[in-house]
Amino acid sequence: MGVLVGRKAPDFCVEAVTGGSRFVEACRLSDYAGKYVVLFFYPLDFTFVCPTELHAFQDKLEEFQKRNVEVIGCSVDSKFSHFAWLQTPRNRGGIEGVTYTLLSDINKTVSSDYDVLVDGAGISLRGLFLIDREGIVRHQVVNDLGLGRNVDEVLRMIDALQFTEEFGEVCPANWKKGDKAMIPTQEGVSDYLSSK
Repeated sequence: MGVLVGRKAPDFCVEAVTGGSRFVEACRLSDYAGKYVVLFFYPLDFTFVCPTELHAFQDKLEEFQKRNVEVIGCSVDSKFSHFAWLQTPRNRGGIEGVTYTLLSDINKTVSSDYDVLVDGAGISLRGLFLIDREGIVRHQVVNDLGLGRNVDEVLRMIDALQFTEEFGEVCPANWKKGDKAMIPTQEGVSDYLSSK
């Protein structure tokens, strides 16, 4: 598994569905320059853990938007499969109501570039990449197929990144917005640990 943190996020140009029903012929990461991006991969449409994650991101979409973050989902399915799943009601295992962009990685190039493609299976692991406004990967996490993500943890990581960028301090373990951070020096860590 490759580590992309600190490196330029691989660009892509693939078909997508956005707004729950609109086809996009050429969606590129570079289209989001100047914004933060959460790019997450999921194995397949019409599966089991996947709809719970896609709805969880949709349920918190306003929180991402407040932070100037674009949420983009990606799987190896076609845009037509995405569209059909988007038309399927929630109570039938569908993702009706999801409005953020879903990439069609049918050629598996995006999954391969982000090193989440499962060899021999033709699907992606549950990879998530937090990309900053300059297009640099600042955080990544990859889960196995049966392990759903915690969307609140993604928001916490965005808050930590944005706090660090704005104030130059670093965020200790379990930090959340409003908590005390640290000056990245020996004195800073001593002061922080002394206050605990």
